[in-house]
Amino acid sequence: MTRNNATAIGFVAVLLWALLALFTVGTAPTPPLLLNAICFTIGGAIGLVWTARTGGLKLLKQVPWYVYVLGTIGLFGYHALYFSALRLAPAAEAGLIAYLWPLLIVLLSGLLPGETLRAGHLLGALCGFGGAALIIAGGGTGFNQENLSGYLLALACALTWSSYSVLSRRFGNVPTASVAVFCVATAVLSAITHLMLEDTVWPQGITGWGSAIALGLGPVGLAFYVWDVGVKRGDIQLLGTASYAAPLLSTLVLVAFGIAAPSWSLGAATLLITGGAVLAARASLNA
Repeated sequence: MTRNNATAIGFVAVLLWALLALFTVGTAPTPPLLLNAICFTIGGAIGLVWTARTGGLKLLKQVPWYVYVLGTIGLFGYHALYFSALRLAPAAEAGLIAYLWPLLIVLLSGLLPGETLRAGHLLGALCGFGGAALIIAGGGTGFNQENLSGYLLALACALTWSSYSVLSRRFGNVPTASVAVFCVATAVLSAITHLMLEDTVWPQGITGWGSAIALGLGPVGLAFYVWDVGVKRGDIQLLGTASYAAPLLSTLVLVAFGIAAPSWSLGAATLLITGGAVLAARASLNA
């Protein structure tokens, strides 16, 4: 597999994550840890079936224990924080703060062996950050203090996923099949913590269950496997900055379904976010 092909495969995850906020809103009022357990049970089952069919189960025994710990912490932490943030703050705003992780990936990846942080990456990341910040600011209206806890959880979410993605690069020889174990372990951990901390409220009706199943199949399922391929074998800096398309697409999806209201700031942010992705892409292609 070439580096460009791996990068393209990784970007499929970005397209799937654009639906993460929409489906999360659809599962309300299911609590975050229970939602984690449901989604990762589905995502883990998909991975185990695929691994078994491709004869990869025997490879899982060769994966070091600390890789499983890292993967479980990354998946469990990110989604527990993300689902919690969208329960405590407006979906569009909280989702956009969570999507600061592409910026952090670009910056952190410059510290990896063999990677170089170029001026184009920095400029592209700053443009993308400016676009995300413009949307979050609501065109100058500022933050609503009542939503502060949700915003802080979303920021922690961004830090968790960017750190996980960059650290995963150091384990490029670990088979992608190991992600199935991360998902199963996350489902078990989520179920245990749910029973300890939350009241059980299952998804409601066709919309609730349909959204939960869709999460498990796509944004909290297939997305992890293709992302793993991308960050380990592709251009991690290009993936990180191109991932700014995720907050844009996610916001447009929320607007299309009437969950978020359109505004003039969305158009300006579109130019900043897509322009930043182009700048970063050119920086990587010209390397």
